[in-house]
Amino acid sequence: MSVAIGFYGLAILLLLLALRVPVALALVAVSLGGMTVMFGWDTAIGMLSSTPYEFIAKWTLSAVPMFLLMGFVCYHTGLTNGLFNAAKVVFRWLPGGVAISSIFASSGFAAVSGSSVACSAAMGRIAIPEMVKGGYKPSFACGTIAAGGTIGALIPPSILMIVYGVFAQVSITQVFLGGITIGLLTAVSYCIVILMVSWLRPDIVPREAVGAREVTPRQALLDIWPVLALGVLVFGGLFSGFFTATEAGAVGAAGAILIGLLLRRLDGKAMKAALLETLSTTSALLIIGVGASMFTLFLSLSGVAGYITGAVSGWDPSYLELMLVVVLIYLFLGLFMEPFGAMLVTLPVLLPIFELYDVSLIWFGVLLVKLLEIGMITPPVGMNIFVIKGVAGQYASLMDIFRGVSTFLIADILVVALVIFYPQIVLVLTSG
Repeated sequence: MSVAIGFYGLAILLLLLALRVPVALALVAVSLGGMTVMFGWDTAIGMLSSTPYEFIAKWTLSAVPMFLLMGFVCYHTGLTNGLFNAAKVVFRWLPGGVAISSIFASSGFAAVSGSSVACSAAMGRIAIPEMVKGGYKPSFACGTIAAGGTIGALIPPSILMIVYGVFAQVSITQVFLGGITIGLLTAVSYCIVILMVSWLRPDIVPREAVGAREVTPRQALLDIWPVLALGVLVFGGLFSGFFTATEAGAVGAAGAILIGLLLRRLDGKAMKAALLETLSTTSALLIIGVGASMFTLFLSLSGVAGYITGAVSGWDPSYLELMLVVVLIYLFLGLFMEPFGAMLVTLPVLLPIFELYDVSLIWFGVLLVKLLEIGMITPPVGMNIFVIKGVAGQYASLMDIFRGVSTFLIADILVVALVIFYPQIVLVLTSG
């Protein structure tokens, strides 16, 4: 009977999500209702009173607001504005060099942000106008930045990876290390797309830079030293083992504030904006996490998690069959759910299955974030697309931006296939 209640709960959850009920509210409501039916109101209220504390009172989770604060301070003080100019110094000579520069600038922004939305917004304001002036087709220029923004959640510090590490109980530092390789692989694949389009369709991507503002190497270096300093400080200490991921977030936030003050770019208005955005984003993430923890407990006590694991074991799919199902699940969810909701709704069901198959949870976490970020650029709810429309809507319509990003989706699928067939691509840095 409890298993049936668990499956009814899953069905109701899917219905609520389809009706656009907020993910956190849907998770809490289904968990509370299911526990009430199975064990009574007092037990359900006991879960509701204890689970939020049990989930949130984890030292590791304090990395989330710290890394968010670092990114928002860098964004509001303009510390990342020079990344695009610095990338142009290196890549300007290539066909489609300005677009390639925007991809690597997005990678640099990712190192102090952890958010694909913030990355898209920041790079969109800077790079899209310059690409359009340089002769790029506006839809492709917008699509390039929307795709490049997804790197923001792949290269550490990634907020998605932090929450995954806490939920799956794996080393966040190890997941970060895996994220470096897949983030760089994604950036390279996007650059290959740009080079091919430039070669095949010079009417879309000019083979030579036209009208792009010249930047001297000295000026570029002066522009990006704050980001370089933060990167060395945070990741040098993190990957050398000098401090933990949680401590790295605090060090990064303090470093961003000090650099902003040193350069006289951080005033009361910028600090207030950074703090408010940090508080609102952290609150939204944590309440979804609380709902997911309650839902995990509900599935466990109802027996659904064990039933599904047993069913998969009985089906005995091959590794490739299992991964094909997982990829299709996340590509489908990406069509209408935001990444955190999609991740925390599915992990309670999928983690036991991967443990059964002895799949590395470090590797799966990195692949999962990649799949979730594909959803950020797929219709109808590709968040990065709407962000680009907001910051550069005068250049292209929503449909034009979706068309412009479509070529990069092919590159994303190829990257996913490579990671599935060759897991060492992700694990090469984690095995040292």
